[in-house]
Amino acid sequence: MHETSTSRLSHIKGFLLDMDGTIYLGTRVLEGAVEFIDKCRATGRRILFLTNNSSKTAAEYADKLVSMGIPASCDDVLTSGEATISYMKSEQLGPKVYVLGTKSLRDEFSQVGFQLDSENPDAVVLGFDMDLTYERLRRACDLIRKGVPYIATHPDVNCPTESGPIPDCGSIIAAIKESTGKSPKIIGKPNKEMIEAAMRKIGIEADETAIVGDRLYTDIAMASAAEITGILVLSGETKRSDLDGSRYIPDLVVPGIGDLINML
Repeated sequence: MHETSTSRLSHIKGFLLDMDGTIYLGTRVLEGAVEFIDKCRATGRRILFLTNNSSKTAAEYADKLVSMGIPASCDDVLTSGEATISYMKSEQLGPKVYVLGTKSLRDEFSQVGFQLDSENPDAVVLGFDMDLTYERLRRACDLIRKGVPYIATHPDVNCPTESGPIPDCGSIIAAIKESTGKSPKIIGKPNKEMIEAAMRKIGIEADETAIVGDRLYTDIAMASAAEITGILVLSGETKRSDLDGSRYIPDLVVPGIGDLINML
């Protein structure tokens, strides 16, 4: 556990924010969320919203936040797709990639200089592919069996929707593993590569960074892996009783994000 107290938050220069359960629940913005964001910006701190969903771009998520009354631009959002691009650039992977993902994800790769190539790629990238076909899945398996590096944007097995959960990236990972026996390098929560991409995006160091989220096994686990400050809010999935026996212990626990305002 980090040596963290409420006074330590005065040294935090960047807050990485989970969204659903932390900033909003469904379509309802949580109490104090906008005020916390405003206070951070007024005091010169950076805010970055994080999402494991790689089917949409940062700009699309920013539009959603704005529509809910939360000021944001694409510079304020990091998706697991963008984090994967950041990781691949840092590792000099590419430039030719075979991407299993939505058109938005494929366009993201193209727009930053990657070449989409299904014949002789340098890497296979798996995202939340809502346009998946059997032929694309078969081609990915062929390439992975041949030893082409294999990266996945995030590990989520299901994506929640209004009509119930639908298969997400993790389900496709499972299908590919059954066929090839191989697992990917995974970038999104709870892996530290997501944090590393976030810190690169907003230009801060680990000892200046905190993540605020409502899940022990993703948000707080990721804080532990990346050795940054982890703040748990009890406004979403986790209850205080869930802390008993948890392998992931936050540095700070608050009822909701608005309770952090007076700690800045």
